[in-house]
This record gives sequence, structure tokens and C-alpha cells, in this order.
Amino acid sequence: KLDLFYFADFSFQRSRRTELHNLREVVLRETHSALRRELGYLQQASYCTALIEQTTETETPLDNIFQLLSDLLAHLPSRPPRPLTIFEFEMRLLNELGLKPNLRETNLSAGAKQILQKVVDLDCFELSRIELSKAQVAEIRQFLHASLIFHFGKTLKGRTSVVGN
Repeated sequence: KLDLFYFADFSFQRSRRTELHNLREVVLRETHSALRRELGYLQQASYCTALIEQTTETETPLDNIFQLLSDLLAHLPSRPPRPLTIFEFEMRLLNELGLKPNLRETNLSAGAKQILQKVVDLDCFELSRIELSKAQVAEIRQFLHASLIFHFGKTLKGRTSVVGN
């Protein structure tokens, strides 16, 4: 009954010695089957999950970040994999962590600033109809790369595979 990105209710007994707990019961709610049909979706979901793991403390209940990941998993099958989905996730995560970049004090173009501001202002993943130019993708990719390094000291290796070079 268990696989990557399954949404389920769990009943378990905590281990006193390790982080590996004894599973008692599982009630499956959602399998996110699209992730098993499109490698790009799986790569994007994996990157976002790893980013959450890198930026938050283990076993800390973070309802808004859980909702952010749930929204991402629901949104992924609505469009082909593309960098804007990751940019949206990264901006929303930074915002939830209280680390949203001050867009007014950047060298970003007016268009890139507007896109990143909309990401935070709109409901999750409503920018699905916007198509970015190659220049906008490169500009936003570089800006968010620098923001992630500034706040966390590094970016994840998988980022290049989901947003390009």
C-alpha cells in the first residue's frame, strides 16, 4: 500500500531508538498516479520534497508547507513539466519560511519581478497559462538559485534537471 508520494493516514508506534517506527495501519487516500506515468512530474515532485527536507526540521508539523506540497502534486498533471512550476514552488516555500526575497531591491527585469510577485499573490499554481521566454526562465532561474544559496548555503543537485542550466 505504500509508495512514493502516496497520501495516506498512518497509525504507528514510535521507536525509542531510531527514526524507523513500527507501522500499524495505513488508509490510502491518493496515489498521485500521474507521477508514475511521466518522469518529469516525478523529478519535479522529488526535487520539491528534497528542498522541503533541506529547509525544514525533521518531524516539525508545518501545515502550510504540507499544503504547498499537496497543491503541487495536484497541479503537476495539468501541464507538461516546466521550470515555472519549480519557480512557483521555490518562491512559495521561501515565503512560507519567512525568507521571501525583496523583489523591489533586485536587478530583475520588470517582467520577471511581476511574475514572481504574482506567484506569491495568487492562489497556488494559477500561473499555469503563462509561458515564459527563454530569457525570463534564465533570469528567474539565476535569481532563485542565488536566493537559495544565500539562505541555505547550497542548492540541490536535482535542480538543474528540473529547471535547466
